[in-house]
Formats: sequence, C-alpha cells, structure tokens
Amino acid sequence: MKFSELGLKDAILSAITELGYEAPTPIQSQSIPYLLENDGDLIGLASTGTGKTAAFGLPLLNKIDIDSRSTQGLIICPTRELCIQISKDLESYSKNLRGLNVVPVYGGTDIVKQIRQIERGAQIIVATPGRLIDLINRKKIKLGEVEAVILDEADEMLNMGFKEDIDAILEQTPDHKNVWLFSATMPKEVARIAQTYMVDPFEITVGGKNEGNKNIEHHYYVVKERDRFQALKSIIDFNPNIYGLIFCRTRRDTAAVADKLMAGGYNAEPIHGDLSQAQRDRVMDKFRNKTLQILVATDVAARGIDVNDITHVIHYQLPEDVENYTHRSGRTARAGKKGTSIALINTKEGRKISSIEKIINSKIELRKVPSTNDIYETQLLSLVDGLTEVEVDVTRIEKFMPLLMEKLEDYSKEDLIKRFISAEFNKFLDYYDNSRDLNAKEDSSSGFGRDDFGSKRKGGRDRDRREDADKQRFFVGVGKQDGFNHGALLRLLCDNTGMNKGNIGKIDILDKFSFFDADKKETENILKKMQGIDFEGSKLNIEKTKGGEERGSAKRSFGGPRGERSERPRNERSDRGDRGERSERSDRGERSERSDRGDRNERSDRNERSDRSERPQRRERPVSGANKGGSTERSSRKRSYKN
Repeated sequence: MKFSELGLKDAILSAITELGYEAPTPIQSQSIPYLLENDGDLIGLASTGTGKTAAFGLPLLNKIDIDSRSTQGLIICPTRELCIQISKDLESYSKNLRGLNVVPVYGGTDIVKQIRQIERGAQIIVATPGRLIDLINRKKIKLGEVEAVILDEADEMLNMGFKEDIDAILEQTPDHKNVWLFSATMPKEVARIAQTYMVDPFEITVGGKNEGNKNIEHHYYVVKERDRFQALKSIIDFNPNIYGLIFCRTRRDTAAVADKLMAGGYNAEPIHGDLSQAQRDRVMDKFRNKTLQILVATDVAARGIDVNDITHVIHYQLPEDVENYTHRSGRTARAGKKGTSIALINTKEGRKISSIEKIINSKIELRKVPSTNDIYETQLLSLVDGLTEVEVDVTRIEKFMPLLMEKLEDYSKEDLIKRFISAEFNKFLDYYDNSRDLNAKEDSSSGFGRDDFGSKRKGGRDRDRREDADKQRFFVGVGKQDGFNHGALLRLLCDNTGMNKGNIGKIDILDKFSFFDADKKETENILKKMQGIDFEGSKLNIEKTKGGEERGSAKRSFGGPRGERSERPRNERSDRGDRGERSERSDRGERSERSDRGDRNERSDRNERSDRSERPQRRERPVSGANKGGSTERSSRKRSYKN
C-alpha cells in the first residue's frame, strides 16, 4: 500500500512525498483510512517509533476547515519536547495547505507570545496539560468547536499524574467530538480514560498490547552497585560507533553521569528538567545533527525525542514503572531499523527483568561486561577501519613527503604500526590495565518482593515501613477549596523539580491544605524550587513537617498526622499571626483540627479568594456523548468539518 491510496488531499500528499514518505507503516495503514472514512473514536496501540504522529496527524489535517479560524483539533501530549516535535511534524505535512496554523503551547516559555499566536487563529493546538489549563483559565483558548481531541502518549501522561488535568480539559470540549487515543502501552488507567470519554472506540493494535519493537535486541548486565558507572564506560568503549541515549531516574543522576562521561573525554551531554528551554533546544539540535554522540536523559525529558539512527538505548537504572522500559527502548530501531537496548542492574534486581520480559513479550539476554581484551580489540579495529577509510588528499601533503620519508626511513613497517598505536592508545591502555572483572552474580535469594513493578508480595508491609523511612513529609498551604488535587500537585512537582512519579509517595488533599511524601534526598530541591510557585493566583507555601518517621503509627487529626509540625523556627512562626500559636497548642497537648491553617489562605484580595471557594468542586464527567444507559447514537452528532 502507498500513501496515494489512502485518500489524502493532494496538498498533503505532495508535502509528505517531498519528505520521502512512500509506504505507510502498519499503524498508519490501519489508522489513516479508518479516521478518514469514519466518524468515530479510535484507540491506536503501537510501539514507540512506529509513526503514530503521522497516523493521527495526516487524517486530522485532511479534515480541517481552513476557512474557519476556530480551533478544530486539539492534541494533548505529556512533555514540551514532544509538543514541539508534533508541531514541527504537522507543519511539515501541511506546508502546502495555505492558511493552516498549528500552535504549540507548553510551559517554560513566554506565554504572552503563545497567546498572540492563538489570537491570530489556530485551527490545531498542540499542548501540554499544565499550560493548556492555564490558557483555558485565562479564557485565551476556547474549545467549544473542537471536533477531534488526540491524546498522544496517553499512558505516559497518566503516569506523570495528569489524570485530573485531562478530565478538566475534556470537560471543556463538546460532546460530539471524536477522541483518538494513541499509546505505546495500555495500562488500566488508560483503559479507564477510554471507558469514560470514548464511545465504542475502534481499536488498532500493532503487535501485542504493551509489546516492544521486535527489531530491538534486549540485553542486560549484572554488576555491583559501586561498579555501575565503570560498566557503563566499558559498554560504551566496546561500541565505539555508538550513537546512543542513556536513561537515568533522576535529573541529579543524569547530570552526574553526563559530567563523569565528559570528564573522561566522551562526547556526551545531559538533558533534564533543570535546563532552560533554550539549553534543551541546543542540546537536542546537537544530538539530531550527530555532533553529539551520547545523550544522557531523564524519562520525562526524553519524551518527544524523535531521532532516527539511534543505535543503543542504555538503561543506567531501570525505570520505576515497567511501561517506561518500552518507551525508553522505543527510542532506537525507529523507521524499521534495528537497535539494541541495554539494562544495567545490580544483584538484587533480577525480578524486575523477569517482569519486563512478561510485559514486552520478549527475552532479555544476560550478557557479560566486556573484558579488557575485548575492548582493546574492538577499539583497535575501529581505529584501523577509520584509517583505511580516510580520504587522502595527496596535493596537500605532497611537498612534505620527502621530509617525512627521511624522518621515518630507519623504522620498519611493524615499528611504525607499534608506535602509531602506542601514540593513540597509551592513555586508554593504562586505564584498562588495572581493571577487574565487573560481572556479578544475581542474588536469587533476595529481590524486591514483587513479581512486577506494581503488585505487592509477602513482606510488603515491612518494606513499606523501610520505604517510609526514606521519605520526608511536606505541608502545602492550599487544598480542595482552592481547586487543588493530586494531578495538580504531581504536575507542579514534576515540572518544577525534575522529579518523576517514583520520587513521590502518599498524597493527602484536604479542604484547606495538603500533605505529600517525597524522597528525603529531594528535600532541599523541593523547598527551593516549589516555594512561591503560582497556583491559580495563589503563591504556594511548602514546608517540611516533623513526625514524618511516625506516619505509620500516628493517628490522624483532620487528615494530618499527630504531631506533624513545620520545622520553621518558632520565633518566625510567631511573627506570622495568621498561622496561629502552634507552640501553645503543643504545650496544651490538645489535638487541633488545624482550622487555623486555613486562615493563612485568607489573602488581602478576599473577593478573588471568595470566588474560588464558591466554585463547585470538580466532579467526574459521565461518558461523553452517552446517557446513563449508553444509548445515545454517534449518528446524532453535529459535524462541522468541511467535506
């Protein structure tokens, strides 16, 4: 099948032909005809790198009424990198459609500029959930005439805590819209979104659900924790032509690994949430242009990296959620090419490998960390191959040849080879001369007590206590009355601190304030990055609480643990009368319902605060386009697409 057989407009066909598109991928060949010919919802499941953007982008462009300036298509995706990438792809596909405007909106950049672009007319908006909600609240984006909503990387959006945001956005769209959901995996949370907002969706699955790309070879290496970085260097050195992506769990580890690689002379740079948008763009441009050989990234920052020819994906640490392994690995073997996914694990992580194998329906092969001799041989052959392939410009060196021959006439061919290799390799050889065997044996008697990343086994309660000891509890000065919810908190934490969902524990959203747990090592980062962040006109106040270690046994008072108090010095607290006299409460030993906490939220602009408190709380939306019995027919929808 060719694209010319799918029924696309000539203007779109000519654009994708100029881009080199000839035959559609499996997800494209099944999705595009259905979306062009049917007025219905669709679920598209396919591995990362199989062409999902074109699968929904081309039929969306084909249906847009260019004569209308209203927003007709809305694409929601989890990260700004993916938002930018989708927008660029759509602009490439539509370059011959005069009058079509695609506007990307995402955080970390000038919102005023985005508003101006929207006001000029945007038939298609590509957005991250947080910035989209901000613009909706400012009444700068109107979704009343949206005909198609596309949820791209739906599994990752839910994994990042955007469920409440997606609910709020979809409530702003008309019932007659189409919902197209595209994802690499189909966890239960994505299935719930489909059940809530889609009507009899047509499902297309390329490969098995949650399966990985069959063109990817999966390997893993078992090393002791202290040898993890050394093993990484050995693997890179064993693959001298690597064009790779290294994944770490946190932005701190990402920066540390990249710094160590750069200090060792490797062509590597990091990309993570602490970088500005300009810095991220610079790094990504270098990686796409292949002037950067190795990119070290967090899971969140890597979303939207659409780069061909990546040879290796290396999991420096396994992801917190098994679905992320599929997303990570999908960065290689794109466009039908082959690639390798390598995981470094310690001696107690064997069960995680077994869980991943079940999910991706593929075997992950145990490999040995390359030996010193293996690395020597590979590097030497790579050097020789480079010499034999180099182009010699005789005209430039001809006048120096007599002098060179005279200098080297006393050396044999063998001597020259030895000296040349020594000059190139002495430092490299010195480094590996003292190396030891980095391979370790899996500890079959231990493990994490889980069959996968989410299902608990025996001993889970004891493990939870151990995990609690590694958590710090925080107080947040807004709650349900402010429109605050789990998704908003997760989004703010991930966007502003660079953490992922795995760093965040229990969340309690109360009426006037909230609590959450996070890794203790992130305490300073959270207090620095989250203090004073704006949430719907309110400046967030974030504080550590005491008594966090006693969470498991403490009785709750109005949702908060007994004795849970800020670590702010008392004299500073007493200066802020609106916080109440906590020291007096403590001396009396009385249990307060903390109503005084709410006083802190009574800001000088009481009218604005009152408006927010009177707003009805967000509710779950019924199935879109259907009554309680689900009998509403799709045929009753009013259409506004231009035929």
